[in-house]
Amino acid sequence: MGIRVAVAGASGYAGGELLRLIAGHPHLELATATGFAQAGSTIATVHPHVRSFRDVVLAPTGPEALADADLVFLALPHGESAALAAQLPESVKVVDIGADFRLRSAAEWEQYYSGPHAGTWTYGLPELPGQRERIAASTRVANTGCYAVTTILALAPLIAAGVADPEDVVVVAASGTSGAGRSAKQHLLASEVMGSMSPYKVGAHQHVPEIKQASGARTLSMTPILAPMPRGILATVTARALTGADPREVLAAAYDGEPFVHVLPEGQWPQTGATLGSNSAHLQATVDVDSGRIVVVSATDNLVKGAAGQAVQNANIMLGLPEVAGLAVDGIAP
Repeated sequence: MGIRVAVAGASGYAGGELLRLIAGHPHLELATATGFAQAGSTIATVHPHVRSFRDVVLAPTGPEALADADLVFLALPHGESAALAAQLPESVKVVDIGADFRLRSAAEWEQYYSGPHAGTWTYGLPELPGQRERIAASTRVANTGCYAVTTILALAPLIAAGVADPEDVVVVAASGTSGAGRSAKQHLLASEVMGSMSPYKVGAHQHVPEIKQASGARTLSMTPILAPMPRGILATVTARALTGADPREVLAAAYDGEPFVHVLPEGQWPQTGATLGSNSAHLQATVDVDSGRIVVVSATDNLVKGAAGQAVQNANIMLGLPEVAGLAVDGIAP
């Protein structure tokens, strides 16, 4: 018998990815999966690719369906996790994939989201200094955002080392359509997306305060771009250099020994296709010869390292399991 886990919001893209990862995990057993509009449907109907759980029926989302699990993954829309988490027993460990508990500042929550600030849980990015130990000691963990993890991994070591100016950070990041969720929206129709790229939430993206909080950046300009691909994030992060240090060497030293963060060989640049299906982040850095600015390019799979894979990585740490259990370092290509 494995450790019993539950997935609330299993009908969405992140929920489906969690089911796929749980199916291949050597230590986890699916106790229950829940949905809202899709409650009563089998997983084969909602996620035909997850054959291991094809006959499992999605239960209605509520505390009674989740309370018997050892750990619950909350894969719910932003703002909906807090009420459900408050009804779960303290003995149940929880990883929230939504944004409800990421921010320390109530004012920033109110500025970028809606509704009251629910509080702050342990931030679920193990690669930050000291954070792995905090996650291991926690029963409630707030998973990273997808743009956030892709950017923070590129930026935080450079600011911590005094190499990059925290007052002058610019991010331009392209994401696949799955980052917008599974609900039907006109701007996500194939006819709207294919053959086109478009910016959105320019100057006011909700991951900005999370990135600043975790990376040490004090001002950050972010331009998100919707790319015509199902999944993946490619972020270009630039900052004013404060020293003559090689940013690539700083990143390589910071992530030496990390199983999922890979600083690529010199001259090789990240591409989203190389990270698909994996919990890996690929990084490369240089200094722009004209402006002298630091340039870091970071690639992740937004549904794995940016959501479900990061959640499983956090759960592994919380449960005392090998951190890499059930998670792929290698991507799928072509």
